[in-house]
Amino acid sequence: MTTLKEFEEALREQGMQMALAVLERLRQRDRAKRTIAPARRVTGRKMTPELARRILELHGSTTMTQQEIAFELGVNQGRVNEVIKRGKWLSGDPAAPEAKARDRALDRARDGRGTVPRARREPSKLAEPRQKRQTRQLSLGDF
Repeated sequence: MTTLKEFEEALREQGMQMALAVLERLRQRDRAKRTIAPARRVTGRKMTPELARRILELHGSTTMTQQEIAFELGVNQGRVNEVIKRGKWLSGDPAAPEAKARDRALDRARDGRGTVPRARREPSKLAEPRQKRQTRQLSLGDF
């Protein structure tokens, strides 16, 4: 398989000026499309029950993909999926798991270090910590 550059060089060697002109026009068209296309990610909006309802409305009434809905509304595609698949963010309940997670994230951001201070960390949900295995050191007399 040849590269585009190799293909262009072969056209030049054969003196195919018309083909080179077509290739150049295609490149210009592609460059124009790239500069017009919007950025893939936009600054996210705060997820609210109203925004969640708008996501469901767009999902139900259009054939837009989750990524297209996310771009249209300025949210993350993962949030769109959470709303559609699990009904998250539809209530304004501050005790909802997603609201608590948001509040913890905001606290970490305000902390400035990006970590939750030790005193506020929730206990681990893992089982009891592993016991440290005792190892015996061998000496020459053991052989």
